[in-house]
Amino acid sequence: MLLIAAVVATALVVGITHRDEPADSPGARPGGRTGVDLLARITDYTARFTPGTGYRPPTRTERRTAASGLRLLLAGHADQAKERLSEIDLSLGTVTDSFTGRRYAEIADRTEQGRAPRGWGRVYVETDSPARWSVQVPHPVADRNTERLAVGVLRGSQGGVLVIAGAHRKAGTGDAADVAHRRDSVFDAFCDELAERGLPGLQIHGFADDSAPGRDVIASTGRGREGRADGRLLADELRARDFDVCRAWVRSCPLEGHTNVQGAKAAAEHVPFLHVEFAGALRTDAPRTARAVEAMRRVTAAWEKGGTS
Repeated sequence: MLLIAAVVATALVVGITHRDEPADSPGARPGGRTGVDLLARITDYTARFTPGTGYRPPTRTERRTAASGLRLLLAGHADQAKERLSEIDLSLGTVTDSFTGRRYAEIADRTEQGRAPRGWGRVYVETDSPARWSVQVPHPVADRNTERLAVGVLRGSQGGVLVIAGAHRKAGTGDAADVAHRRDSVFDAFCDELAERGLPGLQIHGFADDSAPGRDVIASTGRGREGRADGRLLADELRARDFDVCRAWVRSCPLEGHTNVQGAKAAAEHVPFLHVEFAGALRTDAPRTARAVEAMRRVTAAWEKGGTS
């Protein structure tokens, strides 16, 4: 059974050959082959990220407007959400993933194609199912292939929301774009909104192999305790797939995510939050990546049903 699951997960990570179509395209029906390859759409977007690309921190008003736009979208008021987001030059369209046939609302930054991108990121919200959980990518490209793992997780369970940062973590001035440790970002505003709605979150990171020699994964619940059962399930599923996992709630591990601001917010809201670090060798080997995605999907499958493990 694990072999079959790994094959399925590999397909979810690798994706298919269809290329992007514009947002608001008619999209696909389940089982069809039209629409966009969501993996290609996202990796084409993040491929532009470098430490030298632009990043502008948003104002407090801009962060609040972004959060209220997402709030309206999740409440089913797409037209109002679109109008609200447009106030800060964010667009709202729809895309259909040609692999799964699922439709997603896409919040994007209109400055992405400009000479001076702000780097405020994107959000994908499945439109055919109530939002139940989120997967978050604060360091795309900088933590290599974490965006690929996130798309694999999103494709594997219904009710998911993907939040992806819009710049390399070293872009801009100082640590301004390191959104996992900054409260003043649009990424954080979106994640705060999800936590306030009670959606459990899975945040994906990557570490250099010499940061934790011999370990494949570092699993943590950040500052909170609400995700302990989910963390144990994830660690057990990873261990069953031959990964060496450091469980931060059992022993001291490097990179435990205790300074992660999204984790702090989730803890304050008593919402499950998993901070998961993957070694570089795992993130660059397709079969191992697929097994990791399948393990994470066991957790999101429980969240999809509106509960925890």
